[in-house]
Amino acid sequence: MSEEIKNNDLPEKIQSSEVNTEEKEFGLSSWAIDNPTVIYVMIAIFLFLGLSSYFGLPRESFPEIKETKIYISAPYPGNTAEDIERLIVDPLEDELDDVSNVVEILSTSQEDYGIITVEFDEDISVEDAKVKVKDKVDAAKSSEDWPTFNGAKVEPNVFDLNLSEEMPIVNYNITGDYPIEKLKEYAEYLEDAIEKVPEIKQVDIRGAQEKEVEVAVDVYKMMAAKVSFQDVQNAISNGNVTMSAGNLINSGQRRTIRILGEIDRPIDLENFVVKSEKGNSIYLKDIATVKFQAEETTTYAREWGEQVVMLDVKKRAGKNMISAIEQANKIIEEAKENYIPSDVQITSANDQSAMTINQVNDLVNNIIFGIVLVILVLMFFLGFRNALFVGFAIPMSMFMSFMVIELLGYTMNTMVLFALVMGLGMLVDNGIVVVENVYRLMSEGMSRYEASKKGIGEIAVPIIISTATTVAAFVPLGFWPGVMGEFMVYFPITLSIVLGSSLFVAIFINSMLVSKFMEVDEKVLPFKKLIRNIIILVVLGVFMMIVGGAVRGLGTLMIFTAIMLLMYRYVFKKWADNFQRKTLVTFENWYESSLKFALRKKNAYYFFFGTIVMLFVSLFLFGGSVGSGRTKIEFFPDNKPNQIIVYIEYPQGTDIDKTNEITKSIEKRVYAVLRDEQYVDDGYNFMTESVVSQVGEGAGNPQTDGGSAAEMPHRGKITATMREYKYRRGEDSEMLRLKVQDALRGVYPGVSISVEKDAAGPPVGYPINIEVSGKDYTELIDVAERIRNFINAQNVPGIEELKIDVNKSKPAIQVEVDRQKAGELGVSAGQVGNQLRSSIFGIKAGVYKEDGDDYDIYVRFNEDLKKNPSALFNQNIIFRDQATGTIKEIPISTVATQKNTSGFSAVKHIDLQRIVTVYSGVLPGANANEIVNILKNKMLDFETPKGVEYAFTGEIEEQGKQMAFLLGALATGLGLIMLLLIFQFSSISKPTIIMMAIFLSFIGVFLGLVITGWNFVIMMTMVGIISLAGIVVNNGVVLLDYTDILIERRKKKNGLGKGDLLSREEVMEAIVVGGKARLRPVILTAITTVLGLIPLAIGLNIDFFSLFTEFDPKIYMGGDNVIFWGPLAWTVIFGLTFATFLTLIVVPVMNYLVYRLKIRLAK
Repeated sequence: MSEEIKNNDLPEKIQSSEVNTEEKEFGLSSWAIDNPTVIYVMIAIFLFLGLSSYFGLPRESFPEIKETKIYISAPYPGNTAEDIERLIVDPLEDELDDVSNVVEILSTSQEDYGIITVEFDEDISVEDAKVKVKDKVDAAKSSEDWPTFNGAKVEPNVFDLNLSEEMPIVNYNITGDYPIEKLKEYAEYLEDAIEKVPEIKQVDIRGAQEKEVEVAVDVYKMMAAKVSFQDVQNAISNGNVTMSAGNLINSGQRRTIRILGEIDRPIDLENFVVKSEKGNSIYLKDIATVKFQAEETTTYAREWGEQVVMLDVKKRAGKNMISAIEQANKIIEEAKENYIPSDVQITSANDQSAMTINQVNDLVNNIIFGIVLVILVLMFFLGFRNALFVGFAIPMSMFMSFMVIELLGYTMNTMVLFALVMGLGMLVDNGIVVVENVYRLMSEGMSRYEASKKGIGEIAVPIIISTATTVAAFVPLGFWPGVMGEFMVYFPITLSIVLGSSLFVAIFINSMLVSKFMEVDEKVLPFKKLIRNIIILVVLGVFMMIVGGAVRGLGTLMIFTAIMLLMYRYVFKKWADNFQRKTLVTFENWYESSLKFALRKKNAYYFFFGTIVMLFVSLFLFGGSVGSGRTKIEFFPDNKPNQIIVYIEYPQGTDIDKTNEITKSIEKRVYAVLRDEQYVDDGYNFMTESVVSQVGEGAGNPQTDGGSAAEMPHRGKITATMREYKYRRGEDSEMLRLKVQDALRGVYPGVSISVEKDAAGPPVGYPINIEVSGKDYTELIDVAERIRNFINAQNVPGIEELKIDVNKSKPAIQVEVDRQKAGELGVSAGQVGNQLRSSIFGIKAGVYKEDGDDYDIYVRFNEDLKKNPSALFNQNIIFRDQATGTIKEIPISTVATQKNTSGFSAVKHIDLQRIVTVYSGVLPGANANEIVNILKNKMLDFETPKGVEYAFTGEIEEQGKQMAFLLGALATGLGLIMLLLIFQFSSISKPTIIMMAIFLSFIGVFLGLVITGWNFVIMMTMVGIISLAGIVVNNGVVLLDYTDILIERRKKKNGLGKGDLLSREEVMEAIVVGGKARLRPVILTAITTVLGLIPLAIGLNIDFFSLFTEFDPKIYMGGDNVIFWGPLAWTVIFGLTFATFLTLIVVPVMNYLVYRLKIRLAK
């Protein structure tokens, strides 16, 4: 490395004061220098614990979201949506309305099931919130009119939900030439084994039903025998029982009396006596058939069209997904060997671990790539030895960060890893300043020991303040509220940890290392020593390669290191020396003359005001680009699908078998697209990994159904999982989604089909989401349908397909009881309802136990009769008249009439107000903001009835909230930075200069977006701008602080007091010298930060692990990470590139102008 600033480079007036040994030392770094053994031990501990933490951290794609939401689910079979609303949801909502800390109450009432979501603010813990909700539910349940089911009060379930625990991490599909019951038996075996894995929360079986004992009665035989449902229920429940009758003490012995009455086989029920009068006994077999069979079908599952029994595996929150799936795979393999026949196939689908490993590995490789680029740049600027001092800060800071991240209980996810990528260039900043400043003092004649102490003492406070100001920019992001905050907060926290770690490394570790090993003139490694080192590395490397296994890559790395040592000795060193002695010196001289030119006479004003004008011009151009539609505003990066999901919905009331048939037909069309020859190579589909279909349970849409566990016989879902991005051979999965959409458009009238993709990030709702609110639900649905028709008539381009989340076409039969006639006959409306309910849904009569499992015993009409309206409504209600004691038989048709009607598919509330939602996605390439703005203008002409209102919500509403927060976070961060700078400089002028530099750096961001035409992604670009503010202030602090040191030294030499001022010429000289002295740190900071982000920004992916183990770098461009993080990375790159010019030219200009103003005011 050449000498940066030798004495003869400085103006004579400042030269003599440069070598100043009276500067204070910094206590912590001096302690580290004086205690190297302690630091060596500390390094070893950090390396060991850091590596341990890295390998031990759970891996996942995105952070786990822990919402302060409490859910209340209440199954009440056999009831309509309106009844669920009236009997369950309304009473609960009335109780919950006055709970403190509640942000919003959402509810959905649908057939057989109600669910309420209570969202709390961040001021209350989930546990406390659950207690509050549970208390209110208990209060509602204690009411006398709370509904009952099977003789007991309906029991709502109160629970909290972690989204990571609700999404399956893998599906296992079981197929074979066996009955479904047998495949389910194998599935249950695997379910029990997999659920024992500590990382697994639960395993759900799809595609097969639980079994039950059905007592299928013949209504005509029942009526002939004058037997009622209550008679059958009582006979079974009283006869199928095992109980204790107490203890009998006899002859000094104590014997327990136990009555054994439980059946051994379901068929035993047939011999139960249901009724016995006058010596005539009626057995159950006389009026019913007993069957031990699967419950009524509520779910179907298929893989690539073949029926399967599916296992949905869900992990526990905070546990390692990859470890969980590895253990589950091991259980599957062991089961294949020891229990499951060889002709039963078990395949996996939707394996999230593969995607997670890929994303994590890509980011880790980006970090490695960034480190390589940073080290190369440092080598050219600082020389090999000094580059290693600075480069050593990268792994040390990251290992320390891994330790802290593990202590905080975080997982290794893309948010954490990108923060490490982002901090890659930033964390060497402090090391660069330390190494460069010590080198400068050594160049001026100080000893290594003295230069280390004085040099670090000189810049310790500035780098602490600059790190603090950088962290201050991210502090407000640490208080990010809501779901989005839960998702994004890991980024600022991790980045702050990394920066704090780098400061620790710079002050303690770098200071000790430079005091021991720094050299001004880099020594040439002797030829013999070079050959010896190369031979040692090659021999060890070859040995490790022969051993193979995990150490094979390390052996390759050793051989590569030997080659690089040779290359450095004879090639790279010459290049580096030439760069340092010629190119860098020429650049420094050019910079010095450029800075002098900028400070000369009126040029300073031209530069300053010219930059201000550029800011306004960039804002004007950006606004024009947005207005013209060239630059679009997006809320979140638009990802390429990793899953293509086809949601199928028949009208409410459709039987599951009919839904299953239509789903099969749709599957064939989807398969035809997915298996197109464009995506298949010699029978191998390089685009689609698996396709799983579900009908009924599990087929809901999470965005519209929330956490509902209701049966969905009218719905189907087809999930096509794409292969990893690097295996797709350049094919676009978004285009594939469009092809699937086109293949299904207009083919199935009366069936709602939506082709969507997996969401990147937390759920925020649909981009087009219009909530219609009011009291009359029929009216609300009518208005929603009018809104849908109105918007469709406007032909606004980009709208996918408008849908309404509820409808009033759910088929129903309305039964009206003639109360007068019923009363005269001694029958109540409740008896009519219970009779019909028992006939169709059934009445629980007990439990049958087999092999440790419990199976419900249900009494209901047999299959044919319960689908026969005549048999249902002409059956007799049989009961004993309490007044006369005689048995009465009253046909239902004599006291009730029925008519076909329709009801609501569901009733939804937001904050106790009835809501209907019109929603839609947008077509690829369309901009949601533009479409919504057009719709808002169009809807001004839409009239709603009195008492009905509508509002645009969903993604647009969330976008407004997040934009407001991010702007507030930016303002707060800048305020914190300003306060720290005032503390550092004890003045207003210099903090103001740096704050101006931050705002002016936005020129680069806006011009970059205008030139490229890329989208302004609110979530990523705004976070990038906040990050940029923290980075820009770093260089400004270091530059101005050193300039201040030079000015104070000059004032001291001239005998001036603290309040006295130097002349303009002396100040200009100090500013030029300070700028030149800090040129390399500023340039290096910018280059290392940019280079750290470049691999991710351009999407260049190199697998360094496979490069050294398999000699295959697996290079590919693009991927999920670049789509997600690219906008943030480019924001920083654009802004920092321009900010470097600001720091080197405009900041000194502003500093000079401020000083000139002070001189003028002092006269």
